[in-house]
Amino acid sequence: MTGTGLARVPYLLVRHELRLWRSLWLWAARRTHGAAATGAVFGYTRGQGAMMSGLVFVCVVESVMMSVLLRDSPTAHLAVLVLDVYTLVIVVGLHAASVVRPHVLDTGAGTLRLRRALHADLRIPLERIASVRRELRTAHEPADGVLDLAVQSQTSVTVELARPVVHVSPFGRRHEIRTVRCHADDPGALVRAVEQAREGYAVP
Repeated sequence: MTGTGLARVPYLLVRHELRLWRSLWLWAARRTHGAAATGAVFGYTRGQGAMMSGLVFVCVVESVMMSVLLRDSPTAHLAVLVLDVYTLVIVVGLHAASVVRPHVLDTGAGTLRLRRALHADLRIPLERIASVRRELRTAHEPADGVLDLAVQSQTSVTVELARPVVHVSPFGRRHEIRTVRCHADDPGALVRAVEQAREGYAVP
């Protein structure tokens, strides 16, 4: 990372933190980020709730145990308690971000927006989609031009592009993407919706 890139890191971390808190607010308000009046949303968090609940339980148990161990050290107890609460907020916030930031197919704008919580947000013009299919994968090897948006280590939809799109990572790195693999609670519905939507945008 260049010197300019390093200088942007604090800004990017603060932006990530603000988005995390906004996700919690949207989740509490039962609202969706980026949904369009001319579009449809497709979630990808089914089954994730149990895992997140387990993580929250572990965080709470760990906090209680540390409180007992540090009961005679008020300063250390307070510091650890703050860290434990912050960790809990992050865990819940990341789940909230996944819920309120689903995939969005916006037929009015002619785009397919594929996301994974706060980590990825890729807009694909429908005319650049060469094919879309259901494809369950549980192993993903890093490859040039491929973006894997796995949820619980699996993807269920593969989108092949006729022309690449640029993906910008959370820390500002740019990559040209030709294949996107993502997960959806109902992969069949997502594939059918994209196929129908892209009829007017398909590459000859």
